Amino acid sequence: MNADFDLIHNHHERAVAEAVRTGAASFPHLRDTELLADVACVALNRLPPRYIRHEVDFAFYLTDRERSENETAIAEAVAFAFEFVQARAAMRARG
Repeated sequence: MNADFDLIHNHHERAVAEAVRTGAASFPHLRDTELLADVACVALNRLPPRYIRHEVDFAFYLTDRERSENETAIAEAVAFAFEFVQARAAMRARG
């Protein structure tokens, strides 16, 4: 058996990364690469994992309602993550 485990990834990773890149414009003080990676990690940890090998594997089985709910969950998780990381960065800056 020769399984290709390198293809397996969390479906949310790409969508969260894109949302973080887009949202970064509203948080210029968090544009540090490490802080944006922290935002992505916090957001991903708030979402249920959805492991897939190919994007079509996941998209094919979603209803329109599930797709909409998924997009909303990602947006909410990323918004929370930006606020969380911003608050933590402010606390560190104070001392």
